[in-house]
Amino acid sequence: MLRRVKNRCCASFRLLFHIIYFMHKNSYHASDFGRFPLMFYYEVTQACDLVCKHCRASAQETAAADELTTAQSLALINEVAKFERKPTLVLTGGDPLKRADLFSLIEHATSLGIQAALTPSATPLATQEAFERAKQAGVQALGISLDGPNATIHDAFRGFEGSFAKTLEMLEFARNLQLPVQVNTSITRRNFDLIDDIAELLADRGIMMWSVFFLVPVGRGLEEERITPDEYETAFEKLWRHAQSKPFAVKTTEAPHYRRYVLQHGGNPLTKSGVKGEGQGVGELRHRAPLGVTDGRGIMFVSHNGEIFPAGFLPVVCGKFPDDSPVEVYRNHPVFRDLQNPDNYRGICGACEYRHVCGGSRARAYAVTGDYLGPEPDCCYQVGQIPLIMPEEG
Repeated sequence: MLRRVKNRCCASFRLLFHIIYFMHKNSYHASDFGRFPLMFYYEVTQACDLVCKHCRASAQETAAADELTTAQSLALINEVAKFERKPTLVLTGGDPLKRADLFSLIEHATSLGIQAALTPSATPLATQEAFERAKQAGVQALGISLDGPNATIHDAFRGFEGSFAKTLEMLEFARNLQLPVQVNTSITRRNFDLIDDIAELLADRGIMMWSVFFLVPVGRGLEEERITPDEYETAFEKLWRHAQSKPFAVKTTEAPHYRRYVLQHGGNPLTKSGVKGEGQGVGELRHRAPLGVTDGRGIMFVSHNGEIFPAGFLPVVCGKFPDDSPVEVYRNHPVFRDLQNPDNYRGICGACEYRHVCGGSRARAYAVTGDYLGPEPDCCYQVGQIPLIMPEEG
């Protein structure tokens, strides 16, 4: 029985954590979508000291009473290792640094050959010592959130005075430790006009990836105002320009139609800069995800209490660990199977020639229409406008 639930939290969760893609020895291909995910998100806790305006669910100061125990969390990580190709494990929250056994969980994942990433919140817990300990335990990348080019904008987003200064400090800590960083930025009405300013701020911070998240109206995000479909195209133009000129790669989260935009403008979403035909060495992120990764299709999410979802922003419960196996849910649950085949999508997304490379945000479709297979509500593309020319995936 499917049920819609209150959306889970996370001041720091954003990701399709593409930083790790280039680290994989073997590329993840579209043919893998139905067998194992590329990214496995585990919300280790709902506890967080921030009060972010766009949080997926209302994070709280202390851990929820039904949070998985250490033993259960270790068992969940054992399940992740059962996929014949192990996905990257993103430990998120809430603020994962509020969980006392966090480093033991990281060490266990590492011992099983699982690559781990971490999304800490900008609080006093995020020290250079904590980052160093995380790296020693096996963390290979960090996700750090930045939602404005100055303290006024960013701190208002985060509900915590001093958050902007702390975020810049965290970026410096990561740089000192040579930990790869993906910066996550949420775009809403309040910072839409500041995309260029944020890009310039990040230009000399040594980051590897800029992941720009477009609002899904769930959790506290219900109180934020989404930009219009036409404004998405304006945002995409800016992001593509920065992808070609900045030292970091650019991607979007919950806006897969950015891939359509890049293809339409003669670019290749599979390369760092978006330029077709350029070299694809390490600096070009040769092993970025194939086109088409989206909610439930290369992605899965397990909440603090073991509930299993297609993604953190798509709150349809498909099972609950330890009663249900994440491996079996990913491969066999009807919701995952539906999401893994874009030919099942309805409305304009089902008719669109870009459905297998974009497919629209399944989470936003669900949040706005109640149908996770429904049309992307924030896309202005008209089917048949520009012929689809697929890039080579290498």
